Amino acid sequence: MFQTLVQAFKSKDLRKKLLLTLAILLIYRIGCWLPIPGLDAATFTSSDSYNDFLGLLSSVTGGALANGSLLALGVVPYITASIIIQLLTIAIPTLERLSKQGEEGRKKIALYTRITALVFSVIQAIAIVLSFSSSGAIETNALGDGTPAWIIPAIICIILIAGGMFTLWLGEKITDLGIGNGVSLLIFVGIVASAGSSFLTSLQGIGSNIDNLWNILIFVALLIIIFGLIVFVDLAERKIPVQYAKQIKGRKMYGGQSTYIPIKVNASGVLPIIFATAMVAFPQLIMQLFWPNSDAYNWYATYLGTGSVVYFLVNALLIFFFTYFYAQIAFNPEDVSRSLQQNGGFVPGIRAGKPTMDYLKKISGRITFFGAMYLAIIFVIPSLCFSIIGTDGSLTNAFSVTGLLIVVSVALEFDKQLSAQLMIKNYRGFLK
Repeated sequence: MFQTLVQAFKSKDLRKKLLLTLAILLIYRIGCWLPIPGLDAATFTSSDSYNDFLGLLSSVTGGALANGSLLALGVVPYITASIIIQLLTIAIPTLERLSKQGEEGRKKIALYTRITALVFSVIQAIAIVLSFSSSGAIETNALGDGTPAWIIPAIICIILIAGGMFTLWLGEKITDLGIGNGVSLLIFVGIVASAGSSFLTSLQGIGSNIDNLWNILIFVALLIIIFGLIVFVDLAERKIPVQYAKQIKGRKMYGGQSTYIPIKVNASGVLPIIFATAMVAFPQLIMQLFWPNSDAYNWYATYLGTGSVVYFLVNALLIFFFTYFYAQIAFNPEDVSRSLQQNGGFVPGIRAGKPTMDYLKKISGRITFFGAMYLAIIFVIPSLCFSIIGTDGSLTNAFSVTGLLIVVSVALEFDKQLSAQLMIKNYRGFLK
């Protein structure tokens, strides 16, 4: 990957795109540190209302939520909106038809996604303002004694919404003018920044207790093993051979070539883990905002809170469910079988039509099982290992399994896109 970056900087066009991408990422990181007037983030992060779930959201945004900055929302509303629109595309026939109408259909779906992201930005901004208000982090009298108490929270809410949409605009500019998927790169930079700051904080703790050095060394060794496992499985795929029959059209003969259908072991990526953790943590977050002293909140935090045995079991079951659910969206054996039959293709040894569909469904089901097992293991085992070796909560949140999966996936995708553009630049064509 580093060799690819060196070669890219030697090309004038790619160098401009890379520098533009780095400049936009720098603007985003500056926005993550600019504080909102009238907001004391230190009071919020030191209070009991700042739980592990909010800490995880803060790590995804690069510490912007913990800093109480202008871009505290980050790209979380857009990610939530895009996932929901993607699921609705399967359930609503109108959206499904739009997704098959080419570029115009994709533009309309992108517009619907932005509108949904704005709605989620409003909801999330109100929830964050309520969290800050409950912990006393908002100075309601900042404008004077005669100011209504709702003015400052309303202004903060508007600033958060504007910051979330500005972050989305930055991501789209990277996608249009830079290299890679802009939203993914913003998440990547946020997670890396949170991980780096948490790791430096842990290193500073070595001076007070030398035993922390061994914990950090074991932690780094586990990280290397987990990174290797994630890369190995992320690139793994099952190749189903496909043969196309020869066809004579006019005076020319077409077909006759051999190819394959790639089925990735982890086709759903990190989405099942995001869905599972969000479903388990969402009730706790709602009860924390509106009923923080209720018995229901205390019971839920004790038995289904982060780190409990029931928490890991429920998440593992939900990961299995969402992995199979998303696999049906990512790979449809019926559509693939129909497409092969219409284009004269067949799997060697399997009849075209329904037998091919059943064969692909069987293969996809087996691979999905191993993919779900991998996600469940990679979610449970590292968290248990990190808790056993005694790492602090900030380091565990910064190097969460969700964050590691996102970092690896974005890095591999960025390397693929950069290599593809390098290949286009170095290709001389037939004339030369």
